[in-house]
Amino acid sequence: MADRRLRIFHAVAKQGSFTRAAESLFMSQPAVTFQIRQLEERYQVRLFERGHGRIGLTPAGELVMGFAEKIIALSDEMETRLAELTGEMRGTLLIGASSTVAEVAMPRILSDFNALYPQARPRLVVANSETVESRVAANTLDVGVIETTSKDPNVVAEFCGEDELVVICAPDYPLAGANAVTPRQLRDYEYIAREPGSGTREVTESYFNAAGVPPEQLKSQMELGSLEALKTVVATGLGFAVISRNSIRENEGDRLVVIGLKPRLTRRLSLILPKDRFRSRLVSTFADFAKQRLRESSL
Repeated sequence: MADRRLRIFHAVAKQGSFTRAAESLFMSQPAVTFQIRQLEERYQVRLFERGHGRIGLTPAGELVMGFAEKIIALSDEMETRLAELTGEMRGTLLIGASSTVAEVAMPRILSDFNALYPQARPRLVVANSETVESRVAANTLDVGVIETTSKDPNVVAEFCGEDELVVICAPDYPLAGANAVTPRQLRDYEYIAREPGSGTREVTESYFNAAGVPPEQLKSQMELGSLEALKTVVATGLGFAVISRNSIRENEGDRLVVIGLKPRLTRRLSLILPKDRFRSRLVSTFADFAKQRLRESSL
């Protein structure tokens, strides 16, 4: 098994930040800093240059990074292949999913996968698309499903379905009586947006820009990092939001009105995997299983 300090060093180097590495490893930042300091003391070298709020690898850090990637990859491959000698797929599976996918699709996918492979131990991390993509690229997640196309050269992305986005508002909000609305019409109403890094926000902003309505022209009231928080705020009548049609539950019909967009807005869902990393049979099997289920359901 690869030295834990080496894995922490690898995460910091990949993320370019002690804070982001700590988040991806589910550790505190002081704990990450302590482990890096121990590694530097062990080899009597500085691994990172620190200054002006940014970090970079020293020449010694570059050397260690090259070996760390090889050691971690070989360690992971050894453990997986030893486990597979039993003929069963077992082990922890680290899955990242953006909030809409996590809420709408993942519960059924994970339940059905677990029924087929009870020795597998899936662990779901819910974050926005940008965060999931960066964690997959940094090898701290085995697989991810995001609500946009991937831009990171360190991941492999495959199309796995489509999702329609719609406008929601409270029943007594001025928009509530409309059958469909255009981007230009929405400029006159208060907008509740998702946070930067959200796949929903990225797709929505591209849609408004393509329609000749720059997002800065919208009457943005607030930004929220939670789908449930966004729906709760919209239900109070503060404004409208754009979310996945499939994320609206049947019992929310009395507090939320759904309005189609004109032209219709859809987005591609992507399943992403680390580009240059040994892929275990468990990871490959889950990726194929999730892609098939997502395509069948079209979210």
